[in-house]
Amino acid sequence: MTENSKDPEGLSYRALAMLRAVAQDRAEITVSQEPDLYVDGLPCSDQITAHLLAHAGLIRPARDGMPGGRVPAKLSETGQALVAPLVPAA
Repeated sequence: MTENSKDPEGLSYRALAMLRAVAQDRAEITVSQEPDLYVDGLPCSDQITAHLLAHAGLIRPARDGMPGGRVPAKLSETGQALVAPLVPAA
């Protein structure tokens, strides 16, 4: 398995890891047209994938915020459906 491997839904393992981090409440997203993702307080190393996830409607800000500011990231219903089998119940 490599970072470029794909799952049946067409998402890379890296994209799925990013979605899992959002599901685990470990991610923040900037309020922006091109939202950046932060995981555990650090900028995600693949912002292009973060942008794609946001534009695909899989992740979004959990609440309103100042333009350019960071807010908690949240999965959409579609994003939740994709990662539900991958995230252990808390």
